[in-house]
Amino acid sequence: MNINEGQNIEFKRQYVNDLNRTVIAFANTSGGKIYIGIDDFGEVVGLDNPDEELLKLTNSIRDSIKPDITLLTSSTIESIDGKNIIMLEVQKGTSCPYYLAGKGIRPEGVYLRQGASTVPATESAILKMIKETAGDSYEDLRSLKQDLDFDTLKKEFQEKGLAIEDAQMKTLHLVDDNGLYTNLGYLLSEQCNHTIKVAVFEGVNKEIFKDRYEFSGSLMKQMNEVFIFLDRYNRTHSVIEGLHRKDTRDYPVVAIRESLLNSIIHRDYSFSGSTLISVFDDRMEFLTLGGLAKGLTKNDIMIGVSISRNKNLANVFYRLKWVEAYGTGIMKIVKSYRDHFESPRIDITDNAFKITLPNMQIFNEVHESCAEYSTGEERVLEILHSRKIISRKDVEEELSIAQPTAVNLLRKLLDKSAIEKIGKGKNTRYRLKGGLHGN
Repeated sequence: MNINEGQNIEFKRQYVNDLNRTVIAFANTSGGKIYIGIDDFGEVVGLDNPDEELLKLTNSIRDSIKPDITLLTSSTIESIDGKNIIMLEVQKGTSCPYYLAGKGIRPEGVYLRQGASTVPATESAILKMIKETAGDSYEDLRSLKQDLDFDTLKKEFQEKGLAIEDAQMKTLHLVDDNGLYTNLGYLLSEQCNHTIKVAVFEGVNKEIFKDRYEFSGSLMKQMNEVFIFLDRYNRTHSVIEGLHRKDTRDYPVVAIRESLLNSIIHRDYSFSGSTLISVFDDRMEFLTLGGLAKGLTKNDIMIGVSISRNKNLANVFYRLKWVEAYGTGIMKIVKSYRDHFESPRIDITDNAFKITLPNMQIFNEVHESCAEYSTGEERVLEILHSRKIISRKDVEEELSIAQPTAVNLLRKLLDKSAIEKIGKGKNTRYRLKGGLHGN
């Protein structure tokens, strides 16, 4: 023959199982031809039973390579110098990466053509192929992990009286057109390794841990478990009004629920870090990776405009009635604080989104106790509530006032027994006294 092995040509003396790697490499790279019955030096040695070898070849390609690659291959028996050989032609595939079914979508299962050699693909090369095939939407991409279980998903659907068979898995985009799991399927599987970390702190700073836990597994499992965990730290307060008892919570339950849903549904899962939830004495913070979807502003989301980063994930939650309607979560959070002194806070950066829920009970007590104080005195009390201990210098800097004014404010608050002095001289500090601590 007048051809040599190269980027698109491979010689095999006889059929061997490793030939599937070369078939995969051609389909993942730029196509090529495999000649069986020709040795590495280009000498035609022929095949004694070409029909039998061809049957082995076609069966192996059908059973050992995923996605189905049979439509990309064609094989013929040819005669060269009176000797029979098999010529297998492989086209460049449109559903890359192709891989060995027994190895999965990882370097030991995915191959590329590099010159005249077949080599394992790197993980970055695999991810690049997936993106080129499926686009940039994380949830639509083919999952690198295909050995997945869906116990939580099936349980949630069954409890709602909804079917979740193969047809529904495909309709919900947990499975792609080739029958392979997408990243959405991975996120809702028990094997999901994206986590939510919750930390409970003593006071208002991240200095002393009271409790912390990391939640893993299916996003549905995390949703349920985190909500239960946070509810433990949402204290109930009772007030007797006449013959009736009125119960209130530190945080509106709907605000916690919608903040948690927001952190799960709108997170950018292409980042590997965890969602972080922090519980302090005076607030609860939900920090999510991924800023706003392209084109949205903070004003947009505050009036209910919604462009979901993970629209298929949102649809699954919608079917389970965990989400009532698109774009209403932030408005529900704000509305739940309508009759209270403090409002939730939204902070947005290019790569993060944070919702801060004030502890209603503490802020209500502070504002009620401040009714008898002047505006300046109220501002000092608010600073003390946040920082716990302050100096006269702190009051001057925070309120942008002169030393005599700061001294006068502190003296009035001492006279009203609203604060108390600790230390002496240059080490004098002030802190809230009695019921103003909000404990």
